[in-house]
Amino acid sequence: MSIVISGQHLSEKKHVWVALMSIYGIGKTTAQKICEQTSVDADVQLGSLSQDQVEQLRSAIGDLKVEGDLRREIAINIKREMDMGSYVGIRHRRGLPVNGQRTKTNAQTRKRRRKK
Repeated sequence: MSIVISGQHLSEKKHVWVALMSIYGIGKTTAQKICEQTSVDADVQLGSLSQDQVEQLRSAIGDLKVEGDLRREIAINIKREMDMGSYVGIRHRRGLPVNGQRTKTNAQTRKRRRKK
C-alpha cells in the first residue's frame, strides 16, 4: 500500500525525506525543511507515521508550488522566452543546449533529430 500526497503515490518503505523527494519540485533540502516544520522525524519510514502526521505533511506541501502547477509555470516561462526571441528562447526553439555547453563534440542527445 502507498500514501498519496500531492497526487503522487509514495512508498511506505522509504524514509520520509526520501519519499518526499519523489514529488516533482521537492529536493533534498526542501524535504528536510518540510520535516523540520512539521516536527516529523525525517529518518523514520513513511509507513510508520500516524494519519495526523501525514496530514501535516500534506498541508505543508500544499503551500508549495509542486507537480502540475510547477510544470505549467516552467512551460509558460519557456514559451515566453521563445516568443520574446531571446537567446535562450532561440536555443529552445532549435532544440540546442541552452546553458552555454559546447556543441562541437557533445550534446548529441539534444541535437538528435526527433522522430515525427
